Amino acid sequence: MAPKTKEKNWLLLRARRIRGQVEAIERALDSEQECGDVLNLVAACRGALHSLTFKVLEVHVRSQAMSSNREKRSSEARAAEELIDVIRRYLK
Repeated sequence: MAPKTKEKNWLLLRARRIRGQVEAIERALDSEQECGDVLNLVAACRGALHSLTFKVLEVHVRSQAMSSNREKRSSEARAAEELIDVIRRYLK
C-alpha cells in the first residue's frame, strides 16, 4: 500500500531536505572544511535519514496491520503499534 498524500508529501520533503544536506557535505569536503564541521553535517544527514526510514517503516507496518478489513483494536494492530514504538526507540 502506497503512502497517503499527506504522508507522501512529508516523505518527499524529507528526501529533498536530505538531498540538500548531502550536497552540503559534498561542498564542505570540496572546500576542505574542518573535519568537525563535516562530521556535524554528516550527523544531521544521518538523523534525517533515520527520520525518513522510520516514517517509511511506520507507514508500511500500519498499512499491513491496519488494513481496511482489520479492526484497529485487533491483536495485529496492537502488535504493530508495539513494533513501531520499538523501531522509533532504535532509530533515535
